[in-house]
Amino acid sequence: MDALQIWQAVVLGIVEGVTEYLPISSTGHLILAAALMKLDVESQAVKDFEIVIQGGAILAVLGLYYPAVIKMLRGVLGKDAQGLRLLLNLFIAFLPSAVVGLLLNKWIDRHLMGVFPVMVAVLLGAIYMLVVDLWSQGRLGKVRAWRAEPKSIYDVTPREALSIGLLQCFALWPGTSRSMMTISGGLFAGLRGREAAQFSFLLGLPTLTAATLYKLYKNLSHAKQTGTPNMFEALGTGACIVGIAVAAVSAAVAVKWLVGFLTRHGLSPFAWYRIVLFFVLVILTWRGILSLAGHPDTEPRKPQTIEKLDWPENR
Repeated sequence: MDALQIWQAVVLGIVEGVTEYLPISSTGHLILAAALMKLDVESQAVKDFEIVIQGGAILAVLGLYYPAVIKMLRGVLGKDAQGLRLLLNLFIAFLPSAVVGLLLNKWIDRHLMGVFPVMVAVLLGAIYMLVVDLWSQGRLGKVRAWRAEPKSIYDVTPREALSIGLLQCFALWPGTSRSMMTISGGLFAGLRGREAAQFSFLLGLPTLTAATLYKLYKNLSHAKQTGTPNMFEALGTGACIVGIAVAAVSAAVAVKWLVGFLTRHGLSPFAWYRIVLFFVLVILTWRGILSLAGHPDTEPRKPQTIEKLDWPENR
């Protein structure tokens, strides 16, 4: 395929950065962006880039939440009990989706990576968030009472971390949104919106890092074994670097905005946005701009996919 244009890398970087930590499905938006830019979504280089570009989102969280990262590092050295507790809980929350993702990776690729499954996940995710918001407002029965003092991310118990991790497994269905499931899991654990988002962001560090490194290793290894161009050679090193850098900046802006927005408005606005996104995808499919069967310019038709989840991280 032709090298990725700088403007295309910028668009993908913005889409990835803005949507990765928002509960609106980065996969659905990447499918939409790729279709509108007429990228060859069947290209392995494009698929791999859409995983590796998450490196920008990782850098954003590292930069914004470096005090928590430092506390965890101090915890490893036995100098910070809170940091060690948080690190262990993040590992507990990460483990379920890592295991399930590896076991079901091929099945997910075959059955859930297409446009139609993503559209279904976008809609079901919207309904789920509306229900969660009603529950958090006490309109669906008794809601877990908030503590007099806000519960910190350092107060999460191993059992609560495991519950959040089990919910993250549902995000292996592309279009569901990793952040949606982990933020709602934090709410169920008694965290307020701000703290639930913070725990979700930090949980994204091991999850997205594992996915990024795994995909990068597979790409470089395959290229070496087959003598074919790797992702950077196929798309252009400059474009790849630009995409990752743009993703880092846009993710940082999105994270800062999301924390305050969740505190004031909850999850419902994102649910309604997902409903709008669903109908946009339906209209684009109906008009032939986005194809359920495959890329509209490709014969024979094959399932159109964007490999957003070769490792559990989704979204």
